[in-house]
Amino acid sequence: MIGEPLSENRKKCEQKDKYGTPDKLFQKLDEEFGFTLDPCCEIVTAKCNKFYTEEDNGLTKSWKGETVFCNPPYSRGNIDLWVSKCYQESGSAIVVGLLPVSTSTKWFKKYIVDKAEIRFINKRVRFNGATGSPLFSSMIVIWGRSGFGTFDQ
Repeated sequence: MIGEPLSENRKKCEQKDKYGTPDKLFQKLDEEFGFTLDPCCEIVTAKCNKFYTEEDNGLTKSWKGETVFCNPPYSRGNIDLWVSKCYQESGSAIVVGLLPVSTSTKWFKKYIVDKAEIRFINKRVRFNGATGSPLFSSMIVIWGRSGFGTFDQ
């Protein structure tokens, strides 16, 4: 119902969606790519001078000509939209994503397999704002390239 408070589980999910990318991990990637746009962040977690917050809705903006770093919200329904957008925009932008390793999902099969380079991160990522490491492994996805590798954070 409209106006009802969010359930405790929904609040936790929303908060997890707002965890920030570790600075050291981002800096290493930024040295390689020179990012110009962070399309899905909070003001306090933005990694680039040009960024879009939830209110700006980076899903509705063009990323053409940008070098994009995307650490999207991982909750169900959100990640699907962001991975699709990353793939779509990769025709006119360089797009690099920090994503959970989730090889059984539709988004992985449809938008990453044979469409992107995958670098599996050598240890679990500890996101800014989180109290510990997640229960999943992470990967760097670079659309428009191919191959597999590892990434040392």
